[in-house]
Amino acid sequence: MGCGLRKLEDPEDSSPGKIYSTLKRPQVETKTDTVYEYVLLDFSLEGSRPTVQYVASLSELPQALQPYYTQGYVLAALHPIILSVGRTRSLPFSLLYRAILARPRPSKQTAPMCHSVPALRVEEWPLPGDSLTSDTVGALIDRVNSSARGGVRFVGSVLQQVSGITNGRVHSPRRGCRSPPRTPPLTPPGDRELEENSYSPDLRLLVFFHSWAPGCAPLDSLACQYHQGALSMRVSRKGQVVSALEADWLELTAAYYRKGWSLVDSFVYWDTPKGEPVPRSLEGLFVYEERSTSPPANDTIVVEQWTVIEESDVKTDYGPLLHTLAEFGWLLTCVLPTPIIRHDSDGNLATKQVVFLQRPVRGQAAGQQRSQVVSVHSDVSSRSVSRTVSSPIPPEELSPAAGGIVGFPVFGGGYPSALSHLEEGGFEQEEGKAEVTCM
Repeated sequence: MGCGLRKLEDPEDSSPGKIYSTLKRPQVETKTDTVYEYVLLDFSLEGSRPTVQYVASLSELPQALQPYYTQGYVLAALHPIILSVGRTRSLPFSLLYRAILARPRPSKQTAPMCHSVPALRVEEWPLPGDSLTSDTVGALIDRVNSSARGGVRFVGSVLQQVSGITNGRVHSPRRGCRSPPRTPPLTPPGDRELEENSYSPDLRLLVFFHSWAPGCAPLDSLACQYHQGALSMRVSRKGQVVSALEADWLELTAAYYRKGWSLVDSFVYWDTPKGEPVPRSLEGLFVYEERSTSPPANDTIVVEQWTVIEESDVKTDYGPLLHTLAEFGWLLTCVLPTPIIRHDSDGNLATKQVVFLQRPVRGQAAGQQRSQVVSVHSDVSSRSVSRTVSSPIPPEELSPAAGGIVGFPVFGGGYPSALSHLEEGGFEQEEGKAEVTCM
């Protein structure tokens, strides 16, 4: 499954985005029983601005997001907007984070239920050393499973570098981790090693969970299990800095989506240890959620998208496309930030992120999944922006329809479709190579 990208012959390629899907456009645009609504919130650890809310620590997010939880929204993903890994100094906006909240669109015929509003909680897990290894990540997933057996549900995590362990103040947040050592430790770290502070760790993992009051948890949220999945990419570099990447996202995730699992988190070993040869590929791990029930297989959409920051505000991102896909029942479950950073024609900072969405397979589509890839045709310096808010507003104003989405390819309306190439008889691996057009 999956069709390959063209070779990275031009590392300066400024294509604003590529979209991969197991479906063709007519299937992607099929209405479902569930329609989602999203709110995108930006937080900063170094000061507030009109569209950015200040928090002293990401540990304050449960309180900051509570007004949205009372309206039925829950945290779907959290990620840093800028990664500075591989660089000699941190870049501007390295303390800027994006929280994506989602809820099914309320129905007048559906009475509210107690399990519709879980509580968000965060735990700080100190880590040994100054980098993550595959063994450490394995131990972390074991610990997540241990917590899940207590009735909570894993939402995601953020890796942060801290200065010592006093006050827990964050100085240089990171979402990447170094390559695993060539000789793994004889004994993988367990809960005890992760919890002890005697080694003065300078890395911490902020782990987010959803919990419910007794008797209020949805049945499919009880006793969830979490599994590792391979994540590999080919990369181009400028020195130590990753400048371009390619991955067969559909091939990497297909087997897990067919089981009905959800992709909820990722770890990538972005850094290269000192003295090691600079690799042409990078490895990491996806984290998948298996629910206690037997859900149907999932179709998926993967978007490689540029986010552009003008001055101190996000001006172009995946938000408009996300709001459009929400109308067709597509649920965002994970965002993978990358250290790929460039400047657009106006001198604004631009960084690439990979967005993962899923939707239960409909009807006979389970046996007819086909892989597609297109390029989003829009100027990376366009002034479109998703609905980003920094303070609670009335529920009626949180509707995606109120977002004023302009200047970005969307389905229908007066704009060209972002998936205009996903027509019947479109890109299919078995019928020839897919050409990706970049503009």
